[in-house]
Amino acid sequence: MPEQFVAKSPEELPSRAEVAAMSGLEYMRAILEGRVAGAPIAEVMNFRLHEVNEGEVAFRGTPEFKHFNPMGGVHGGWYGTILDSALGCSVASVLPAGSGYTTLEYKVNLTRALKPGTLVECRSRVQHAGRSTAVAEATIVGVEDGKIYATGSTTCIILKA
Repeated sequence: MPEQFVAKSPEELPSRAEVAAMSGLEYMRAILEGRVAGAPIAEVMNFRLHEVNEGEVAFRGTPEFKHFNPMGGVHGGWYGTILDSALGCSVASVLPAGSGYTTLEYKVNLTRALKPGTLVECRSRVQHAGRSTAVAEATIVGVEDGKIYATGSTTCIILKA
């Protein structure tokens, strides 16, 4: 599989017209396969899209020292960012061409502390996708230890072009 790349400048991101011409599943697969740039936040937060299926995506990532809070632990924003990314992308994967989405709300539950250097997988599944809203859930699990580090859920509004 080709190496994924993340946009380093706005010019490297696909245009809205290019994105609208693809179904959400086609777009997610194009990122996974390295045909279009992924979101710059993935570089900052050290995670990447790992798997894409209709209604389900997985990201893999590793928090690092640069993701610490002032008390010496992995910042809750790291958990929230990988969860929000997986939740939104799972919703995108069920949308037809010409549709988009935005997050109405999302919830994060931290269940245990992550140590820097721990490889985790954040897997999200769509529970409901209607005409105007979609609901998804996600879990962050340690790849080596199988422990649950966090869970999350979202409600997204579906937008028509």
